[in-house]
Amino acid sequence: MTALDLPHLKSWVGRAMQARDAVTPRMVEEFRATFEPHLAPVGDGEAPLALHWCLAPPASPMAELGPDGHPARGGFLPPVPLPRRMWAGGSLETFGALKLGDDVVRTSRIADVSVKEGRTGTLCFVNVDYEFSTGAGVAIRERHDIVYRDMGPQAAPQKPPVPAGAGKRGDLVWSIEATPTLLFRYSALTFNGHRIHYDFPYVTQVEGYAGLVVHGPLQASLLFNLAARIGGGPPRSFEYRGLSPLIAGQRFEVHGSRRADRSVECWTQGESGVMTMQAAALW
Repeated sequence: MTALDLPHLKSWVGRAMQARDAVTPRMVEEFRATFEPHLAPVGDGEAPLALHWCLAPPASPMAELGPDGHPARGGFLPPVPLPRRMWAGGSLETFGALKLGDDVVRTSRIADVSVKEGRTGTLCFVNVDYEFSTGAGVAIRERHDIVYRDMGPQAAPQKPPVPAGAGKRGDLVWSIEATPTLLFRYSALTFNGHRIHYDFPYVTQVEGYAGLVVHGPLQASLLFNLAARIGGGPPRSFEYRGLSPLIAGQRFEVHGSRRADRSVECWTQGESGVMTMQAAALW
């Protein structure tokens, strides 16, 4: 079991950085080419919903990457010694639309570092707050939850599957083929070098997954757009949580249903019916 120096890791809390990017015609075109027809309508000149996850990604030199393809730890992110890194979930607040041509400032801040003992061993959670601002002010605030865990054979990220419910279907359902090309395009859009999304020998032999893993933000992007399609516009708040790995090479479904309070519950599920991510949207 890997020992963690939690006081040292907590010394990263409060660290902040800024990065800049622009909502370019090429970025919008490539995003639409990857996700359409599974996007919600937006106003004239507005960027597709969930495009913000493509903005201002870290552009670390090759020499500064870790063995998993991510930027090595110990810079902005704390140097958690657990080797497996996953996108666990988070939440969004939307205040305004991103527009074509916007110059965007992304401010990132380490909000918390915590450790828990799970069924597969030690888990370290790093919570990062983001703020996306344009000349019109703050457009999006986000909390991003990252989880780190050991790489040993008993640490494979398999937990009791969450069934979506016998025969349960949403008011709106999208069926999507999780092809390696889809994963490649999203990795390119987000400059994401994490090898679990494209390196089959690595993801199966080193990290112990059954195949290439569909990105968490790719699923969240679809859920956010589906919720907006049901609700008639982008949600004011959106919370999402990863439940189980979604493995490529199958069709998966994106479901959404309106609740009595006019909120929308939505989820993704694989061919087996196991829920892989769930979300809730409010207006």
